Amino acid sequence: MLMALAAGCVTTDTSFTRVAPGMWRGVLELEKYKVPVHDKDTIFVLHDLFKEGELPFNFEVTYLDEEQFYVEIINGSERIRLDSIQYGRDRTRARDTLNIHFPEYQTYLHAEVRGGTMQGEWVVTTRENYRIPFYAHAGRDYRFTNLTQKPDKDLSGEWATLIGTDTDKPTKAIGEFKQTGNRLEGTFRTETGDYRYLEGTVQGRKFWMSNFDGWHAYLFSGSIRGDSLNGEFRSGKHYRTLWSAWRDPNFRLGKADSLTTLKTGTNFSFQLQTPDGRDLAFPSQVFDGKIKIFTIMGTWCPNCRDEQMFLKEYLAQHPAAAQDIAVVSIAFERHKDTAQANAHLLEYKRKMGIPFEIVYGGKADKTEAGKVFPALSEVLAFPTMIVVDKQNQVRHIHTGFDGPATSKYETFKKDFASLMESLR
Repeated sequence: MLMALAAGCVTTDTSFTRVAPGMWRGVLELEKYKVPVHDKDTIFVLHDLFKEGELPFNFEVTYLDEEQFYVEIINGSERIRLDSIQYGRDRTRARDTLNIHFPEYQTYLHAEVRGGTMQGEWVVTTRENYRIPFYAHAGRDYRFTNLTQKPDKDLSGEWATLIGTDTDKPTKAIGEFKQTGNRLEGTFRTETGDYRYLEGTVQGRKFWMSNFDGWHAYLFSGSIRGDSLNGEFRSGKHYRTLWSAWRDPNFRLGKADSLTTLKTGTNFSFQLQTPDGRDLAFPSQVFDGKIKIFTIMGTWCPNCRDEQMFLKEYLAQHPAAAQDIAVVSIAFERHKDTAQANAHLLEYKRKMGIPFEIVYGGKADKTEAGKVFPALSEVLAFPTMIVVDKQNQVRHIHTGFDGPATSKYETFKKDFASLMESLR
């Protein structure tokens, strides 16, 4: 239902010089709709309802001075600050334009700006012609809807889940939800990682959750049917499947430290080059007398980013232990050539303030990663962490990562600290 703002006008602060400050509601149109954004001075909006196939998210614009500002993308309790912003004038169209960059993932939002509205697209530069239409309105702090229909059920707690029930090999997951009234937050844990911060709403027997962090564009929709949930999951414009969930306290995922193993009779090793052209091999004198942490990752992978930040924080918080630890991240990238990948790795390392080596391993493919590390039974996930003791013996292989959006993150941190202490 479209309502003219004559029935409920939205007014915005006119004192800003570029983009309206405060809260915005953005939408990625996974299926392109002709949604009127503005008509001269009257803005038309989907006031209370939203269309299926629209992935909404919120962001906030904050000014540092009269012209400089930053944007924070909001997903549940997470805020992602973005300072790499270009603002200018498109003279061919006589419109103000805005580019908001996610440098870690090499993606960006491009939009034309008119007052309290934006319209443009989200662009993924490492995928062939991957663009999703985008629009946004200022002054809106709701995500899916501002309706408050009484929920049929409180979804808080854990749910045994299968994602891909319309496929031959559905993925096992555990849904972790927290519901407060109509507001729903949570994530899904799988054996290869988690879906990070999902946020949404429950309306009657229907619910929706989404996440947009610059790489993930996740949209879950579902219906409550007694003690089970059934719905659809979409990832960007390229993936769409069905999922179901139910209550089962005995439902378990495979143990992260047993999914990938070291092949019998083999020794873990690698020989690679750093982005600046230095040889880096294991085993070698560089690593003598150190606990080694090798992570198989990709800069395009938000779960990997979570793991990189955890390692960075651990080393900073444990300076004495850090003297005995050597960390190397081996990145498998979506770039077309090695030079592009290495240039991006240097920027990724700088941008995130990572104090350890990140080296290029090859193309973003698990099979390719397995070729670089033939001693492993297989590479099931980005990220995968291999911990090697001071005697060069593999002591722990951890598949996936339960990040800060999950209930298992604090347990992982304690177990990791205990492992490091035992190896010293």
